[in-house]
Amino acid sequence: MSESHRDDTLTRRSFLRGSTALAGATVGAGLITSEAALAAEQPTAATPPAGFKPMNAPGKIVKVTKGNDFASLMQQNQLWPKPEVARQMLETAMTTFTGAPNLKEALAKFISKDDVVAVKVNGIAGQSGATMAVNFELIQPVVEGLVAMGVPPDKITVYEQYGSYLLGTRVGRKGNKLPDGVKTGIHGNADAPMKPIKVFERVDTRYVRFLTEATAVIDMTQIKDHSICGYTGCLKNMTHGSIVNPHEHHAHNASPQIAVLYAHDILKSRVRLHITDAFKIIYDKGPLDKDPKRRIPYGAVYVSTDPVAMDTIGWKVVEEARKQNGLKTLTAAKREPTYIAKAAELGLGIHDVNKIRMKEVAI
Repeated sequence: MSESHRDDTLTRRSFLRGSTALAGATVGAGLITSEAALAAEQPTAATPPAGFKPMNAPGKIVKVTKGNDFASLMQQNQLWPKPEVARQMLETAMTTFTGAPNLKEALAKFISKDDVVAVKVNGIAGQSGATMAVNFELIQPVVEGLVAMGVPPDKITVYEQYGSYLLGTRVGRKGNKLPDGVKTGIHGNADAPMKPIKVFERVDTRYVRFLTEATAVIDMTQIKDHSICGYTGCLKNMTHGSIVNPHEHHAHNASPQIAVLYAHDILKSRVRLHITDAFKIIYDKGPLDKDPKRRIPYGAVYVSTDPVAMDTIGWKVVEEARKQNGLKTLTAAKREPTYIAKAAELGLGIHDVNKIRMKEVAI
């Protein structure tokens, strides 16, 4: 996701040193690495490794909840889920969705050990106090599962737009360590070796390196109101969080820009899985966590391969929360997320709620 119109920098020097985002493209006396040379070529659609067919289930969603006591799910500060709870809910969602016996085998339905994997997280609303971001407690088991199923750690990158956003997810903070060798990346709306292309109308853009170098992407996002486009979830996290000029794609409620940017082969061919962290949601004044009254507990984890179906359901969740709190619908507020229907028209997923199959599991 990309809501900021300003440049940002990492708040910790140690984190910056650990990031691969601004890694040099040369080694030794000006020798270009093979990876950098590959990145410098114009990217095309990605294809899965030979013999591997990723699972894809249009219109299918699994939602997992645990009990009726939100406080019992959370750590003492009531901001972050307990690690064992997050892991259990994630594994239940993944195994229910795939039929696999455990998280490792479930991930193997979407990712091959021969893939180069990028995990796009979302921490924009967590940068001040880590109150509302994709939780490290969900990121960690995903990455550990990838390593367990055989993806080399150096072929996995967890990335975000700015350093403060990644820190918002608490990756690297307070002992929150990813497996040895796994990389983190900050693109800063700049790290994109490809040549500019016109994706939406006459606007030149470039997709960032962490996306284009990957053969498979896992999208980890949230359910939030958005002050410009009404709703932000799976689609927008991948589009505006993976290009160099998101601010140039916000006109007329960012619709159809979000749909069109996602529909490009460079992006849509790489995204294999969407995991939605809905321990908390923001139903108004988003996407930043500016008003704690607009952030409410929800206590759910969703899994889908269909970003349109998931965003359709997420939008519905936001509308229900707005109604319960006496607010206008997003349509009445002139922020209807029409880009979701456009994404369906472009073949990116199912928008008709009567055709979305959501299985709810309470553990």
